[in-house]
Amino acid sequence: MAENTVNKHRHEPLFHLAKRDDLVWWKAWLIRLAAILIGMLIVGILSSLLTGAGFFETYGLMFRGTFGRVFQGRTSMLWRFLQQTAILLCLSLAVTPAFKMKFWNCGAEGQALIGGWAAMVCMMKLGGTMPNGLLIVVVVLASIVAGAIWGLIPALFGAQYRTNETLFTLMMNYVATQIVSYYVDISSGGSQVIQPVSTGALPIIGNLPYLLNVLIVTVLTVAMFIYLKYSKHGYEIAVVGESRNTAKYIGINVKTVMIRTMLISGAVCGIAGMLLVAGTDHSINTNTVGGQGFTAIMISWLGQFNPFIMAGMSALVIFLETGAAKVADTFFLNSSMADIVSGVVILFLVGCEFFIRYTVKFRHSKKGGEV
Repeated sequence: MAENTVNKHRHEPLFHLAKRDDLVWWKAWLIRLAAILIGMLIVGILSSLLTGAGFFETYGLMFRGTFGRVFQGRTSMLWRFLQQTAILLCLSLAVTPAFKMKFWNCGAEGQALIGGWAAMVCMMKLGGTMPNGLLIVVVVLASIVAGAIWGLIPALFGAQYRTNETLFTLMMNYVATQIVSYYVDISSGGSQVIQPVSTGALPIIGNLPYLLNVLIVTVLTVAMFIYLKYSKHGYEIAVVGESRNTAKYIGINVKTVMIRTMLISGAVCGIAGMLLVAGTDHSINTNTVGGQGFTAIMISWLGQFNPFIMAGMSALVIFLETGAAKVADTFFLNSSMADIVSGVVILFLVGCEFFIRYTVKFRHSKKGGEV
């Protein structure tokens, strides 16, 4: 008997993982805040080693590279930062309903690009044929419809034939890119550059070219929060995400919820594409979205599907990318430094989720000499 007890303890591992009870929300966010601070500390040290500049000098340069001389009344770079944050947030809002439903929509890049393409076609083909105010309405509606259709296609196949939504939406990105590439080629006479088009462009408010974009995304953020948290549709999305069998048992039509949610997801992506084309560049190319559709996936997860938290995460990522790009440009470093810097902080944020959900329990001594 004693021998069996000794063998049992001898084979007991030094430590094991155990699922942690739900933490109080403020403790969980303290862990996430600590992860951000540690990540930014590592980034500062890494930047200092690469550039030879001091830690605070590096972050001062990142701040100036992102916000410029905002304290001296020069706000152009601040508005550019808000614009970039708004676009990333808009894409994050778009994928959030689908992710909360556990429909892995990895096609935000293509859905936004096809929405921007629809806006560009309307601006180029319908400009001069109708009043500009009416044309803007047509541009907005065309972008929403195009993005919604691009989100609807994988939803229909997923609901009817149970296709793999991850692969399907990724392939739709490729199709959208090729459509835009072909359109740019034939519209530019082979030069691969479409000159900026002013007809159908979103109006400028108060000499601030990005203000309308920021306002639109702000309204979308509040609307998405209310939709997910307080509406019947938001409740159905949450139930389907928890268990499709449970959803069916209580009378929720899972296929309808899936299709409706992807229509909304694609439509919001279409709005993001419209803001990039009609509200920012007034042109389009295959790099208009610039990979932000994939970054939005991380923002949605890191923000715990909460639109307001996602806004903060979007601002943090844009600050790190823009600031690191300024540091790299100043000290003639590789342009990939911006991706490395944001990747380090995101890595710490993703890693901290492990410590929020799990705890490490070590083998400990007991009375009587047992180990």
